[in-house]
Amino acid sequence: FKKKPFNFKIPGIFEVPLTDMLNIAVLNLRELGLSDLGTQQVVKSVLPWLSPQEMSRPLCVQTVWRTSHLSTHSFFHNKYGENLSNPKVFLRNEAFNALLFIQSRGFKTLRTKTRRLNSAFNRQVESEGITPSFMKGVEAENIDGLLKDKNIPIGQQESFKRGFAEGFLKAQTLTQRSQDSVRRTRLILLVLLVVGLYGISKTPFISGKVRFRTTSGLDSAVDPVQMKNVTFEHVKGVEEAKNELQEVVEFLKNPQKFTALGGKLPKGVLLIGPPGTGKTLLARAVAGEADVPFYYASGSEFDEMFVGVGASRIRNLFREAKSNAPCVIFIDELDSVGGKRIESPMHPYSRQTINQLLAEMDGFKPNEGVIIIGATNFPEALDNALIRPGRFDMQVTVPKPDVKGRTEILKWYLKKIKVDPAIDASIIARGTVGFSGADLENLVNQAALKAAVDEKDMVTLKELEFAKDKILMGPERRSAEIDKKNKQITAFHESGHAIVAYYTKDAMPINKATIMPRGPSLGHVSMLPENDRWSETRAQLLAQMDVSMGGRVAEEIIFGQENITTGASSDFDSATKIAKMMVTRFGMCEKLGVMTYKDLTAQSPETQAAVEHEVRVLLKDSYDRATALLKSHAKEHKNLAEALLMYETLDAKEIQLVLEGKTLETR
Repeated sequence: FKKKPFNFKIPGIFEVPLTDMLNIAVLNLRELGLSDLGTQQVVKSVLPWLSPQEMSRPLCVQTVWRTSHLSTHSFFHNKYGENLSNPKVFLRNEAFNALLFIQSRGFKTLRTKTRRLNSAFNRQVESEGITPSFMKGVEAENIDGLLKDKNIPIGQQESFKRGFAEGFLKAQTLTQRSQDSVRRTRLILLVLLVVGLYGISKTPFISGKVRFRTTSGLDSAVDPVQMKNVTFEHVKGVEEAKNELQEVVEFLKNPQKFTALGGKLPKGVLLIGPPGTGKTLLARAVAGEADVPFYYASGSEFDEMFVGVGASRIRNLFREAKSNAPCVIFIDELDSVGGKRIESPMHPYSRQTINQLLAEMDGFKPNEGVIIIGATNFPEALDNALIRPGRFDMQVTVPKPDVKGRTEILKWYLKKIKVDPAIDASIIARGTVGFSGADLENLVNQAALKAAVDEKDMVTLKELEFAKDKILMGPERRSAEIDKKNKQITAFHESGHAIVAYYTKDAMPINKATIMPRGPSLGHVSMLPENDRWSETRAQLLAQMDVSMGGRVAEEIIFGQENITTGASSDFDSATKIAKMMVTRFGMCEKLGVMTYKDLTAQSPETQAAVEHEVRVLLKDSYDRATALLKSHAKEHKNLAEALLMYETLDAKEIQLVLEGKTLETR
């Protein structure tokens, strides 16, 4: 036990009841792991001669505890004083010192706890255990020698041995717990160290021997895929692109056919087109037709925060491909890795990846039997060195399909679902101008989901039309509460569009009219062109303007000038755009001639005023034609509006029946 100087300094005799001292010592027993014994048991074991009366009587400690500036002839007399005639007093004083004067902290810190555990672990526990304070400085070979040196009376020796043994066992238990705790800590640290070293070994920029397949992001590219189940038969609507890629397939199948004449095919093929047109499917079909390994990689997978990782992945990708030649490497979104090189102080190493790609495609090392196919939506963003002859020197445009291509794509996807045999795919194809192959696949899938929700056995034309409107204009808003007045205005507005479109010669045929709210609109009239229009005549443009004016004209005729609404704003936008293009771009204005005006701000004020005047004239004439047509067909206009209020949606055949004065069948 370690003693500390007592904090109270009272001259003379310091008197404290022994029971109070023992109560104070309970905290110290808890720290030593002896709290189970109890205070009274420890006292009976160490001081068996004390009676209850003596324990309650004040303990007199003579001037031993006073501060003294006079040293005696030995340390022993300095510590214990002169009164050593009675061994009970000596042992009682020692017990008092051992139980009372032990430093007790009100709190423990992590540092002190760690230091205490480490000292307990590193100190070799001797066979005699922890040495009490009254044994310090005493050397004895066994317990009997200790009793003899301390002059313990014979009657108290058994109690002394029992107390000594209990303290020894408690000290051993505390030491064992400390050792187990340190062992667990060291084991955890060892496991963490092993896991950390294993993770470092997997890092590509540290472990040079790790193969490319252990890095994330290009597992599918390094492990080639056999595209036996994908051929050109699976690609629809891009016949021109398929024909151009047939040369690549022939080269992969029979390279001697071309090398015998001394010719060589392009090393790289660049597929250019909008999203969803089938560029990836075409690349897979090339590998499937030639029956060669197919390596796939996305351009963003080469971009890493670590310097040199992208270039390393390019090298490993081409190394794997050359070992399995002939083969096809397909890099999707090529613009993310092959963009134009710039000098940037923020990214001085950003050009390493594209430089490595350029070297692999056309460098000193031969690249025989490896065809690189790239796909991008932004060819203008590619570096010029990448698209020069010898690299991506063959460019194939993959456009959106025309009406014939859309019909083929719809037939292909309609075979995969349960569909009404009476459905004509060409009707849906005519109404999906601008749809890509992915959009058409989504349309068929949405129609199948709608049929399943309605618990139908097959997909009909109604579900396909519903899916088309949902993709073009958004979902139906059946929960929108529209009052009777607004609903009536919407019905006459849409009927005005339909009447003008039906009776105008060069307007597109009507497909459907509805007053069901979708997206931001309260209703709409959809047109169905006979074929894709590659160019439009002046009469067709004027007809489109007339149809756009039909909605506002109908509101003005039926409800008056004071009750017109804001619903025609989008119609005016489209009509104004057509009129301005006719004047400034198409040369369809007699006054301004065939001159084009791309930037009106660069023109003189007189020219700007002339352009504005001609646009106003075209719009005014279109408004007057729509007004005259609706006034001449007022009866048909009213009948069509009433039919829309009753049925909400009318298709082309139903609109024709209403305009012919026939009644519709009850739905």
